Amino acid sequence: MSEQLSPKKFLKLTGYQWTCVLYIAVAIFCWQLKYFRHIDNNYLIFRTSFYHFRDHVNLYLHYPKEYYDVYIYGPAFTVFIAPLALMPESWGFFFWEVGNAAIFLWAINTLPFNNRTKTAILLLCAIEFANSSHYMQFNPTIAAIIILSFTFMRRKKAFWGTFFTVFGALMKIYPIVGLAFFVFSKNKVQYIIWSLVWLVILLCLPAIISGPEFLVQTYRDWFAALSSKNLTNQSLTTGFDWCIMGATRRLFQDSSIPNWPFLIGGAAIFGAALLRFKQYVSLKFQLQVMCSLLLMVVIFSTASEHPTFIIATAGAVIYMMMQKKPFTPFNIVMLVLLLVVTGLGPSDAFPKPARIWMQNYAIKAYPCIIIWFKIAWELLFKDFTHDKLPAEEQQTVAA
Repeated sequence: MSEQLSPKKFLKLTGYQWTCVLYIAVAIFCWQLKYFRHIDNNYLIFRTSFYHFRDHVNLYLHYPKEYYDVYIYGPAFTVFIAPLALMPESWGFFFWEVGNAAIFLWAINTLPFNNRTKTAILLLCAIEFANSSHYMQFNPTIAAIIILSFTFMRRKKAFWGTFFTVFGALMKIYPIVGLAFFVFSKNKVQYIIWSLVWLVILLCLPAIISGPEFLVQTYRDWFAALSSKNLTNQSLTTGFDWCIMGATRRLFQDSSIPNWPFLIGGAAIFGAALLRFKQYVSLKFQLQVMCSLLLMVVIFSTASEHPTFIIATAGAVIYMMMQKKPFTPFNIVMLVLLLVVTGLGPSDAFPKPARIWMQNYAIKAYPCIIIWFKIAWELLFKDFTHDKLPAEEQQTVAA
């Protein structure tokens, strides 16, 4: 039996631990950069939602005296933000930034990979995490919620897997895709029961802040705001609509191209992959479904913008790093594009004319779109039944 080597350490921390420290450091840096310069608008939107909801003020209107832009999350988010909103603003904002980093790190840690692979995933997602943290966004947590929905399902913990799916969907619609993991559940009856239990509890829970009548009105306002937001996102020049539909509209300079053909096509491709029941025995197939969903919630959403892509990048990077040979020529090219075009494209790393060109043609979305098509092709046609993860092969050899 070969001797297992302990991981190398620097100042008593492993490379994986230092990578986790990097994420916390980025979060703290963004907090101090934004808070002490009074450019914490996005956090103010999140924080103020609790007070508006408590005081029966419509969450989805413009309040230019308090902040610019509008709130677009569900009533359940006010429960999530309540502990931070009740703190002094400086501390609430601090824990908001650090908390987004911590839950993303936790989610990656639950994946069935060794620490070397997890370190690679985190390092390759670091630029996009910094983008989202810089904009004080909730997207690292959204990515984490989808991943945790999968990993708890895989661990046969339907109580927690369904909690993350339902709570996430009631805050921001994206995590609803976690319901797809139902097909991999070993106890589907338990999964359905807990989903319904959490739906009832979490639909009603915000009433402890606002009361039941205003909660019902807020749900109506939320769905109206989502419908309106979807229409205003569809533009040829804004920082939204960086998705497969928006990229097509901008390529042909035609804002009238509808969303529905793309949405139906994407759903059909994904649904056809889930009909391959014999592949369900493969953990790699299941993980690749998760990666596909992380990409789809971004590249099929008109609300996709610069800081949203931590979700899609996580899916793309996890997919590549879980392969036996992660650094193939194709993957190397795609990783470079993810880091340079998707990660740095809209930033000051490029001159202004290049940034404008990238925005006008939604270039940031292209690497993620290409990777999603590759994942989809494999989910449709590849045989995963004998294709194990490197970690699974090591366990088989050890046994």
